[in-house]
Amino acid sequence: MNQGFEGFDRITLTGVEAIGYHGVLPSERENGQPFIVDVVLHAEIREAGRTDDLDRTVDYSEVADVIVAAITGEPLNLIEALAQRIAESIFALESATRTNVSLLEVTVHKPQAPISVPFADVSVTIVRVR
Repeated sequence: MNQGFEGFDRITLTGVEAIGYHGVLPSERENGQPFIVDVVLHAEIREAGRTDDLDRTVDYSEVADVIVAAITGEPLNLIEALAQRIAESIFALESATRTNVSLLEVTVHKPQAPISVPFADVSVTIVRVR
């Protein structure tokens, strides 16, 4: 087996959306708004490719469920904190542990942020290493 390239494989999940109540303004906490999340997981998934075995990869359905739970969970002030919550929750997944997710990138989009000028999107991206 070749060594030295572990973690170069990626699983990307884009556009997971749910309504959350995050923000610093009372109206954000009362009315809620959509949050959209993209994640990139760097993992050793070579064996999944060789064996066609779900137990050898990250279950992206579980990842999506974790993201939605984080978005719809306890309100936070900052999308930076929401991104951190999502990263920690993904690292805690059994499939992420089993497949050695070594690095992940989480982007949280807040397309309806209370900004007084026209804009298309606001997002925060964090990178975390296990």
